[in-house]
Amino acid sequence: MVKRNVNFNPGPAALPLDVLKIVQEELLDYQGSGMSILESSHRAKEFEAINDQAIALVHELFGLGTDYQVLFMGGGASTQFALVPMNFIGDGQMAAYVDTGEFAYKAMKECQIVAKAHVAFSSKEEKYRRMPKMSEIKYPENVAYLHICSNNTIEGTQYQEFPNAGNIPLVADMSSDIASRQVDFRKFSLIYAGAQKNLGPAGVTLVVIRNDFLAKAKTGLPTMFSYKTFVDNKSLYNTPPVFGVYIMKLVLEWIKSKGGLAGVEKINAAKKDLLYSTIDASPDFYKGAAEKASRSWMNVTMRLPTEELEAKFVADAKKEGLLGLKGHRSVGGIRFSIYNAVSLEDIQKTVDFMGKFRKSA
Repeated sequence: MVKRNVNFNPGPAALPLDVLKIVQEELLDYQGSGMSILESSHRAKEFEAINDQAIALVHELFGLGTDYQVLFMGGGASTQFALVPMNFIGDGQMAAYVDTGEFAYKAMKECQIVAKAHVAFSSKEEKYRRMPKMSEIKYPENVAYLHICSNNTIEGTQYQEFPNAGNIPLVADMSSDIASRQVDFRKFSLIYAGAQKNLGPAGVTLVVIRNDFLAKAKTGLPTMFSYKTFVDNKSLYNTPPVFGVYIMKLVLEWIKSKGGLAGVEKINAAKKDLLYSTIDASPDFYKGAAEKASRSWMNVTMRLPTEELEAKFVADAKKEGLLGLKGHRSVGGIRFSIYNAVSLEDIQKTVDFMGKFRKSA
């Protein structure tokens, strides 16, 4: 097999090697059909089976009942930033947004194009280094929904508990920590996640909507902007991202083989504990960028004493096969995106490198 580097890119991100091998094996002739799934019609029985299986796996792994709809859509989470308010903010209403990072802020800005957005909390002035305490989230009683971003990819912060919104529908962008740990998904009226971090390749977005929230969706929207179009047609109204859904189905099967969300949570906990303990062991050299109580399991961010050392760290790591470690251009520093497909062995190799780099600096 060709050499495999450790992929710390934040998205498109690492895919499980076991999944890639299946894709490779089935690429030219999908299960005796005589053609690649890349060429398959979305109306073909082969793809309809894939679509059904992927929906069933989301229900099973996430612990969802029949009162939830599972959709596969295009346009990434950025499209959902607009579709959620378009569908669910009625005339004279507003929605509440918790501003904890760049993408949470972008979601709120998109809402403001369509309707009014109430800022329920913002840590922008603190450079998004922390998540809110539940008591800090404030909003009127009549908002259409409360929107959060469960994990902030750029800043490396994550909710350790979720708001109890009571009768207010809770909506979450879970793009960067979906399926990484056990969550009570039934607390949410709607969740969405771009697949390109933990669920598959770029090009397909998972959306999960509870029926009682869907019933509130506005009518009269353009066909492709309405969630009801996707629900009524099992995401097959038009040509969906066929190959992306196929790989997502394989990734969901891989997660199931690891013991489901409980299994991947155990591995992810060990990964983040090893990496954060290495950072904290040398506070004069490696300094975590996020407040400890808000640290992300998926995106570990840190700084070194100088930007020159950070550039050297990235360059030397690349020579060791550790790729994608440069922090986002808006914040700098170092970022380890340790999604599900990054193994504990990969993290051990990384902390070994960090120890050697620290001694040689």
